[in-house]
Amino acid sequence: MTNSEPAPDCPLCPRLVAYRNVNEAAHPEWFNGAVPSWGDRNGRLLVAGLAPGRQGANRTGRPFTGDHAGWLLYETLGKLGFAAGEFQARTDDGLTLTDCYITNAVRCAPPGNKPETSEENTCRQFLSATIAAMPNLKVIVTLGDVSRRNVLKAIGLKASAGIPGHGSEMQAGPYWLINSYHCSRLNTNTGRLTPAMFEDVFRRAREMIEG
Repeated sequence: MTNSEPAPDCPLCPRLVAYRNVNEAAHPEWFNGAVPSWGDRNGRLLVAGLAPGRQGANRTGRPFTGDHAGWLLYETLGKLGFAAGEFQARTDDGLTLTDCYITNAVRCAPPGNKPETSEENTCRQFLSATIAAMPNLKVIVTLGDVSRRNVLKAIGLKASAGIPGHGSEMQAGPYWLINSYHCSRLNTNTGRLTPAMFEDVFRRAREMIEG
C-alpha cells in the first residue's frame, strides 16, 4: 500500500525536483519540499487543491498557508465549523481543523503554478492513498476542475465523469464531490469567485455531512 505522504525530498518528478532545487538555493529557509496533507485525518470532509504555491505552502510547509488563497479558504472553513482559531498565514498561528483534512493533487510546487499531466499522474498514488486513509470521509470539495479530475481518477473513475464548473456535485463511489472555483487571487480579484459563492459550497458540504 502506498504511503499517503511522499517524503519531503520526493525524487519522482524531475522537473519539480529541479524547481525545488532552484527555490532552495534562493531561499534555503523555506520548506521547499513535497507538502504534506494537514488537518483531521478522521474528518468527514476533504478539501483537495491542485498544487502548493511557490511562496505559499512551498515556503511554509502547510497547505494554503503563506499566500493569498489561504485567507478565504480558512476564513470560510471557520464560518462553517471546520476550523478553529485565527488564521495568520503561518504554521505557528494555532489554527486547527475539525472534521476536515486538506491535501493537494500534486504535492510539490510547479513552475508557474501549473503541474504537467505526467506529474499529476505520478503524484496521484499519494492522493489515492490519502483518500483511502480517511475512514470517515463523506464529502470531497475540489478546488478547480483540474483538482476535480484528479480526484475522480484517484478513486478509480473517469476524469470525464460528472459535470465541471463551480457548484457542480456528484456521487462518486462512496463519496459526494462538490467542485468550486479555486480560491486564487486571480479568481477572487476578478469576482469570478466571491466569498458568498465559496461559502455556499462549504455550507452544502456541511449539509451533506450532517444529512
